[in-house]
Amino acid sequence: MFGFTHFRGRPYLCSEAFGIAWGLPDRLTCFWGSTSVFMVTIDLLYWRDIKQTGVVFGSCLLLLLSLTQFSVVSVVAYLALAALSATISFRIYKSVLQAVQKTDEGHPFKAYLELEITLSQEQIQKYTDCLQFYVNNTLKELRRLFLVQDLVDSLKFAVLMWLLTYVGALFNGLTLLLMAVVSMFTLPVVYVKHQAQIDQYLGLVRTHINAVVANILASQRYTEQNK
Repeated sequence: MFGFTHFRGRPYLCSEAFGIAWGLPDRLTCFWGSTSVFMVTIDLLYWRDIKQTGVVFGSCLLLLLSLTQFSVVSVVAYLALAALSATISFRIYKSVLQAVQKTDEGHPFKAYLELEITLSQEQIQKYTDCLQFYVNNTLKELRRLFLVQDLVDSLKFAVLMWLLTYVGALFNGLTLLLMAVVSMFTLPVVYVKHQAQIDQYLGLVRTHINAVVANILASQRYTEQNK
């Protein structure tokens, strides 16, 4: 069920659906370019650098909370104005400082202006192929579930959709996204600290679900035998 795996000498949380032990970094590199980016993200979620994670987490929360109060256009416009105010002020400050000190340090953002940010044809092709792979797999999986290739998997999917109807009635998409971000930055740490208790309760839930599915399958077989 849940447990830990080690990658590059560090322990990481993994499960049957998510984890480094199942080769997740290799799948993500097609989108992120390198496994190191994935490892940086994992370190953020595990709060290995509290200051860095706090900045990222706080920025995400501020953005999502802003979207709950203002439109997307307003939030984007205010963020752009804030960024422009900071860069223009810094550019003017550096220009005045160079004039007073009679130095010629050049443009203060020269290093960033010369940074290569364009995508090569190979990168575009790689991302397109990767997107095509995931879209095709998703379509095949949905076809398998909706056409009941495996009754148990289709029943689990039906239960999930039924639960989502209640979730959708209580929360909108933005609220769910906010909850997802908070969960991403809190659940891994909580699981690490309380692994034994969480595994115990998850085991009970899984046993109960398996019992319900087994009863449904037994009822189906009994009905088919008496036809």
